[in-house]
Amino acid sequence: MGTVSIRQAAPLPETGTCEESSEVEAAARTLRQHSASVAQLDRAAGFYPAGSGFESWRGRSSYPSPVTNVPDTASGSRGGMVRPGGVFSPDRRLLTSGLVLIVTLVAFESMSVATVMPVVEADLGDLALYGWVFSAFFLGTLVGVVIAGTAADRMRPAIPFAAGLVIFALGLVAGGMAPTMIVLVLGRFLQGVGAGAMPATSYVCIGRTYPLEQRPQMFALISSAWMLPSVIGPVIAAWIAETVGWRWVFLGLLPLTAVIGIVAVIGVKSVPAPDEPSGERNVLNAVLVAAGAGLLLVGLGSRSLIVFIPVTLIGAVVMVRPFMRLTPVGTLRARSGLPATVAVRGLLNFGFYAADAFVPFAITTVRGMSPIYGGLAMTTASLTWTISSWLQTRWIRTRGATILVVAGLAIIGLGTAGMVTVLIPAIPGWVGLLAWGVAGFGMGLAFSPLAHVAMELADKGKEGKATTALQLSDTLGAALGIGVAGVLVSTVGALTDSEVTGLVLTFGMATFVALLGAVLGTRVPRGSELG
Repeated sequence: MGTVSIRQAAPLPETGTCEESSEVEAAARTLRQHSASVAQLDRAAGFYPAGSGFESWRGRSSYPSPVTNVPDTASGSRGGMVRPGGVFSPDRRLLTSGLVLIVTLVAFESMSVATVMPVVEADLGDLALYGWVFSAFFLGTLVGVVIAGTAADRMRPAIPFAAGLVIFALGLVAGGMAPTMIVLVLGRFLQGVGAGAMPATSYVCIGRTYPLEQRPQMFALISSAWMLPSVIGPVIAAWIAETVGWRWVFLGLLPLTAVIGIVAVIGVKSVPAPDEPSGERNVLNAVLVAAGAGLLLVGLGSRSLIVFIPVTLIGAVVMVRPFMRLTPVGTLRARSGLPATVAVRGLLNFGFYAADAFVPFAITTVRGMSPIYGGLAMTTASLTWTISSWLQTRWIRTRGATILVVAGLAIIGLGTAGMVTVLIPAIPGWVGLLAWGVAGFGMGLAFSPLAHVAMELADKGKEGKATTALQLSDTLGAALGIGVAGVLVSTVGALTDSEVTGLVLTFGMATFVALLGAVLGTRVPRGSELG
């Protein structure tokens, strides 16, 4: 469900009132004065490793202060490419519409696949690969994010964006024509590469084109793009699967991909290349991380110790070093500041998507309810995600990012724990809709603040690096979460001759990871440092 919202009761202000003008100007001066000094302190403390490239990130290890309506001249001074006006001003209207529409397309695909997967498994069989259908998508997304993010720091974002669109369409064809589950997994990998490239370049476009105070609104608008797919996507997908067949869930998106793609590419073409193209090449690191994660999941899924131990260890070794090169130093230890922001985003996705992939399975296969009910659970979560995503655009001004991240992860833990009760025959299956709606609300609170923190730290021309680190943690967390959950459901289910035990372990694991993320979320910058 990715990347989620009905939104806010009051729009973000784009200009201050006359009474606030002097306070706003003072805040703008404070931001500029503190930027260099905090950057020097961070580097002196080893916050960024020498030669890593992360020393070029804007060295403010905090979220902006509650006074965020800084004039465009202040927010635009950092890059020189930011244009004045609102998100729907004439010169941004097509770009904003294109970015929102492309997320709508990916959302339709995500919601539809999650809904029909129980039907697909009944047709193609091979429950052991059920989780791989989702993990392959996220592993592909990981590759697409790094390649597109790196390319966007070297050229106009429209080029990697268009390439991602074509690969996504090829993945839809492969998925719709898949004769076996393994071919479907490969098709989902291609879809993931395309789906990773397009949002990665979208984040670059936001960082390179929109002023600082408008970015929370853009992130909220992108979250809103899940609204329509959340409401009608699962129902339409379930209807298509039960009438003309699940294959048309993939193939039917091709015309929509063509139309939306044309609009989006035209809008993204307006975003310029960076003033100083980056010379970094991270493709090999991305491939190694994806390959290592894949080997790790293969090893974990094996029932033979001869395969389990060596393959799991090899996967971990192959994955860890490239991951450390692509993320800020201290990410694996969740060091306070930017590393914690990136690490917590990974835990957020691990906890949520490990359970999310099996919510329809629990409701449809275990409880024997219609696929429509499984789809409605996804819809409920997306709607609550959308509502809380808009709410956070208001609350973040006065409460800061930290409290929203911690509260969001704690609420996700409550929702995943609630899914365990759905497996009890005496409890009505529709309780799953309520439980997953709670989890969706938590995602909306935590997801966008983490994105805004990371993008606000990105320096001119390095937005692709920020996008790469953040979405790398996103996709790796989701892929590992879904992969481990798939192993638990398939392996434990085979050993106990019941999927229920595996689902209990899956939802329990998701709850633990979400609560761990809530604890580490206290290390995410809250903004008072620059007040």
